[in-house]
Amino acid sequence: MSYFFSVVIPLYNKEKYILNTLKSVLKQSFQDFEIIIVDDGSTDQSVDLVSSLDDNRIKLIKQNNQGASIARNNAINAANGNYIATLDADDFWKKNHLESLKDCIKSFKNAVLYCTNYEIKRNTHFITKAEFNFQYNADCLIVEDFFDANIINYIPHSSSVAFKKEDFLKAGSYNPKYRTGQDIDLWIRFALLGKIAFNPKITMLYNFYDVDSLSNSNLNNDRLLLINSFKNEEKTNPSLKRYLDIKRYALAIRFRFLNEEEKAKQLIKQIKPNHLNKKQQILLKTPKFILVMMKDFQQYLINNKIYLSAFR
Repeated sequence: MSYFFSVVIPLYNKEKYILNTLKSVLKQSFQDFEIIIVDDGSTDQSVDLVSSLDDNRIKLIKQNNQGASIARNNAINAANGNYIATLDADDFWKKNHLESLKDCIKSFKNAVLYCTNYEIKRNTHFITKAEFNFQYNADCLIVEDFFDANIINYIPHSSSVAFKKEDFLKAGSYNPKYRTGQDIDLWIRFALLGKIAFNPKITMLYNFYDVDSLSNSNLNNDRLLLINSFKNEEKTNPSLKRYLDIKRYALAIRFRFLNEEEKAKQLIKQIKPNHLNKKQQILLKTPKFILVMMKDFQQYLINNKIYLSAFR
């Protein structure tokens, strides 16, 4: 049976969230969809909770733990929908999500990636709107300078997009060699492939967690590998170069938190200074102990419902 959407969800130890996530899909105003869940070797009660839902549109595939990229690729390979809508197992769709993606698809049938606006849950009591570096009103549109538009928050998010399977395969699928940033890598390749469409309606809540993101050296090395994989493309694409320089800035800060100063210096050498704002330029020169204090202060502000960022 064919559906308009195949909703694909990679699942690994999300027993606290998966039921709410799935219920948000089942309550969509647009109901022409199937749900493909690939369990990536969960060791908690996630699978039992999925199995407790009685809906023949839910298909559960099990695999040994191989990572989110392979789980997503396997889910998409099993999908029968005309379009793939991706969703993380701990995020939440508002009722209008799939309908808003469908509206965007109808407006721009030749785009290769469709995105909706979203909110970010920074803690239990504090939600902020995503911010982007381009102007929009209430109507669906094509993002004219995708990479420049992405330097604050990502326009595509792993729970806010849809695409055709054939375009996904052209772009190259999710790369299993990355333990983090697989989706960012894919969005870059989509943007190099064709047009990106955006619906300004807010349709998704992103549960943002930053546990150990500054202290995991292995993940930082994956981020470096990702950035370096587009060195040829950025030579002829100034917007991509700026976008990647912002990524280099963020990664240099991470390396500095780990006292990997040589890696940070090598990244900084590759950055065009005018690609960074004043705050970012100052932070790159700030001693580590002050950076640590500023990070703690940022978390204090978030706990008091104030969010400040170096990206705007």
